[in-house]
Amino acid sequence: MTIGGIITAIVFGAIIGALGRLVVPGKQHMPIWLTVVVGIVAAFIGTGLAHLFGLKTEGWNFWETLFQVAVAAIGVYLVAAFWPKRAGSDH
Repeated sequence: MTIGGIITAIVFGAIIGALGRLVVPGKQHMPIWLTVVVGIVAAFIGTGLAHLFGLKTEGWNFWETLFQVAVAAIGVYLVAAFWPKRAGSDH
């Protein structure tokens, strides 16, 4: 993987992770770097699911993106549920 590919994965992961956070209701107590990691993992899993269903995975695809955001929302929900909240937080 090239440097450009790594940077693209980070940017795309941040976008997918942010969309996943928007889908999950309430406030998530997790750092932004973890949102990016969840987004990157969700992007790979979502692409795998789209490929499994026989959808095209080259270029932009609505269904592939939908799978990625859905996986990101599930990931954000799970990580936020288990991520320790900061001491002194009101929740």
